[in-house]
Amino acid sequence: MQGQDSNPTAGDDHRLAVRRIQRLSLHLTPIPRSLCDSDELQMLRCSRGTPKLVVETSNLSDYMRGKNREIQERIYEYFNSKPELQTPLEISKDDHRELCMRQLVGLVREAGIRPFRYVVDEPAKYFAVLEAVGSVDMSLGIKTGVQYSLWGGSVVNLGTKKHRDKYYDGIDSLEYPGCFAMTELHHGSNVQGLQTTATFDPLANEFIINTPNDGAIKWWIGNAAVHGKFATVFAKLLLPTHDIKGVSDMGVHAFIVPIRDLKTHQTLPGVEIHDCGQKVGLNGVDNGALKFSSVRIPRDNLLNRFGDVSRDGKYTSSLPTKNKRFAAMLGELVGGRVGLAYSSVGVLKISTTIAIRYSLLRQQFGPPKQPEISILDYQSHQHKLMPMLASTYAFHFATVHLVDNYSEMKRSHDEELIADVHVLSAGLKAYVTSYTAKALSICREACGGHGYAAVNRFGILRNDHDIFQTFEGDNTVLLQQVAADLLKQYKEKFQGGRFTVTWNYLRESMNAYLSQPNPVTARWESEDHLRDPKFQLDAFRYRTSRLLQSVAVRLRKHSKTLGGFGAWNRCLNHLLTLAESHIESVILSKFIEAVEICPDENSRAALKLVCDLYALDRIWKDIGTYRNVDYVAPNKAKAIHKLTEYLSFQVRNIARELVDTFDLPDHVTKAPIAMKSEAYSHYTQYVGF
Repeated sequence: MQGQDSNPTAGDDHRLAVRRIQRLSLHLTPIPRSLCDSDELQMLRCSRGTPKLVVETSNLSDYMRGKNREIQERIYEYFNSKPELQTPLEISKDDHRELCMRQLVGLVREAGIRPFRYVVDEPAKYFAVLEAVGSVDMSLGIKTGVQYSLWGGSVVNLGTKKHRDKYYDGIDSLEYPGCFAMTELHHGSNVQGLQTTATFDPLANEFIINTPNDGAIKWWIGNAAVHGKFATVFAKLLLPTHDIKGVSDMGVHAFIVPIRDLKTHQTLPGVEIHDCGQKVGLNGVDNGALKFSSVRIPRDNLLNRFGDVSRDGKYTSSLPTKNKRFAAMLGELVGGRVGLAYSSVGVLKISTTIAIRYSLLRQQFGPPKQPEISILDYQSHQHKLMPMLASTYAFHFATVHLVDNYSEMKRSHDEELIADVHVLSAGLKAYVTSYTAKALSICREACGGHGYAAVNRFGILRNDHDIFQTFEGDNTVLLQQVAADLLKQYKEKFQGGRFTVTWNYLRESMNAYLSQPNPVTARWESEDHLRDPKFQLDAFRYRTSRLLQSVAVRLRKHSKTLGGFGAWNRCLNHLLTLAESHIESVILSKFIEAVEICPDENSRAALKLVCDLYALDRIWKDIGTYRNVDYVAPNKAKAIHKLTEYLSFQVRNIARELVDTFDLPDHVTKAPIAMKSEAYSHYTQYVGF
């Protein structure tokens, strides 16, 4: 409205406010930020009510939660009916560990939920189980994952029929609680650098497991300190030779090593176990350290899907090199990353639900002589929470896509899909868990002093979730894997190679994304244009393509003087930004697809609004990149900012329905300030009034 109504009279206030809303698509002027009198406040309330979408939470929830809703509700109902299995706020480490084991036993033996049966055949259902039990107690979610994803998954994915026949039933029933002993004191992310050894003794037909130095002690091993009876131990497979070296290193392999007696539970000879002690969070999981001194195991305890040793000590494998065997082994273990990404979204749903419900409830300040208004009516609060709510929805659809791809990969064993899932699981796990970790602190802050009360869960959720950024691959390392794959695909593009699934957009139109920005398009600022999925996706992909091309040039330049490793380190921050940009492009594309195929019209309209907020908020947060290359002109940047604020305002109007769609019962969210009704009454009763 430049040059028009620049000095409206007081009597024009109503007309001006109405015109601003009605003509938003033309000039994108935001709702006035300063509301000083009762008439203006009433206008805000009216304007907020007029465009509000009708959201049928049951329809939208059915669309989002899908066919695995029933098993999650069974889990919620079981634990709600068992007060003795609910984790109290104040509990010692040792008591928490025992409770966590009782929770898992109750889930499996009493509630009849058998997660191991879904690990291979129905992965989507398995990840739904993990999300649900993690909502009950995150320690329970991790302990479940250790037993079935890691220990059990290593047996069925890295072993052969003889291993499944021997161990499957015991793992399924919890008769064989086990560990996943990969990480060492000196080595975590660099798995190929592990130092534990497994030397074959052909005379005894056994492997000898040894910890050669303290740096090779297996560390942070879940289930080891108290409950585990077996461990899948990752070690260098050494075969005796007749040359001067004496042994041949065949690379890292996995071995089943008993660590405690099945009947007495006593630690077995040669195995030394110590408790890693109190942690920042997840103290229901008994992390321990394992050291092996000449522990002998039968040759059959080698998990031999990708490499085997015969009775006379000869090594055979269907894969020709150590690196290919290693890649195949790790490729079978990506389920842990898939589960963490999926579960992290579950944590984000809980935290946003608590923060938004409380922000709708809490009233503070307002115009003189008028009722106080909800703190979610403040633009600053909307700025904190509404893009976060949009991101929660975006991550939901992205991780559902990841789970679907993982399930198809397990069924088909398609090589292209295996490569795609490996990179996508690394990227989504890193991106989503980092975002959720930051979001938890923002949610705590958004709830003020009441967010600091342990009963309202933010501290517990934050501490328990924090390690998601580290295990199953440190996030910085995982993002480098994504960047390395992008560069590999970039190189193959110019050599006629094939692209993996998530690279289709670069295969199809990379040249267009790298061309000079259209000076006309750069100035388009209508609402229809900015809310067009093609503009949004093009902007995300343009940024990724620019980052990829520029980092490739930089790496070539620096490698001449610094070598490959030095050049990579010099460009590391650039590479991490590239990986995050690519993952954001995938997230947005999957959100757009989910909007388009949503069968219910009202739900589709709500999802479109949320998707637009996610896309434009991300573009605005990196607006400097787009401005630096003239992809977005100054007025268009301003229009993006204004529309982002207005979309946050519109999402606020349906925020209650959007969090209700997550369908989390009060006994799952638990926080008194997040109760659907009489929240303050629950809170005061908790402290004794």
